[in-house]
Amino acid sequence: MRLSEIAALAGVSEATVSRVLNRKYGVAQKTRDQVEAALREVGYERSVKGEIVLILTPSLKGIIFSEMSDEIETRLSPHGLRAVVCPVYPGTIAEQDYVEMLIDKGIAGAIFLSSSNTLRTSDPVAHQLLESRGVPFLTINGPFSAVDAPAISTDDWQAAELSVAHLYELGHRRIGMMAGPAGNIPADRRVEGYLSSMDSRGLTDAEDLVVRVHYSIDGGRSAADELLNAGATAIIASSDDMALGAYRAIRRRGLEVPGDVSVIGYNDTYMLEFTDPPLTSVRQPIETIAELCTRTLVTMVHDRPVRTEETLVEPELRVRRSTGPAHTH
Repeated sequence: MRLSEIAALAGVSEATVSRVLNRKYGVAQKTRDQVEAALREVGYERSVKGEIVLILTPSLKGIIFSEMSDEIETRLSPHGLRAVVCPVYPGTIAEQDYVEMLIDKGIAGAIFLSSSNTLRTSDPVAHQLLESRGVPFLTINGPFSAVDAPAISTDDWQAAELSVAHLYELGHRRIGMMAGPAGNIPADRRVEGYLSSMDSRGLTDAEDLVVRVHYSIDGGRSAADELLNAGATAIIASSDDMALGAYRAIRRRGLEVPGDVSVIGYNDTYMLEFTDPPLTSVRQPIETIAELCTRTLVTMVHDRPVRTEETLVEPELRVRRSTGPAHTH
């Protein structure tokens, strides 16, 4: 079908249709929506503009983010797409800068991997720019509020339930939770799941055993000190780094893991077999998330419809030697 026919159907000029097809600036959102609707009505297959998929993610020093980015890149490649990984601190101007810098070079799509999408109050400029240009995007581990875009997340409520259930079965009743900062969506969800799981087991003082800190070894160490002072015999960490910080705090007191205090991490990165003792951790299903992410984004790139409800992927508890029966002394 010619541009003139699509333009007539949408009630706009051929130049406007061309700008929409090439994802250029200068088209009002209402007009862009009219053209997109006309394209769908006639079954127009828009060619992919560019082969780049932008992955916006926190610092690649975090093993979980580098592993997931690598899995996504591997799966995008057979579709003729290449990932460009842009490490940004969530919610900073760097996200906008990367999008503005690369969007005119022909990006096919974008993925917010635990980036500004994890913050309840974040600057919307980056994803609004993508929307305004008709570039498809999705999020991993947290949806944007009131944005019609697919989201794929690990079920953080279930992650908390798995951890509490395991420790409860080992006889622990003073189970502490070290969570990420308030307003971080995965952290808030894990706290909600933790409180619900504790309450369902009659442990009604759980709110006193929640400490909010940054995702880091130092954050885990300081949070563990607070929880140990509160009498915790077991600690659930919201990252493996935080769990390793808890190891330090426990040992500085002359205590042992798990003889005196049990510890559970989160993410289950490859190094955990080599910690002393090997760390029990909740595993994010990286391969499943990467597969769902790739399948969804490729579908969007080819202008085919996808479901925009958040998809929750079940985590898995990997039991190693950092958890044991509650001590009786």
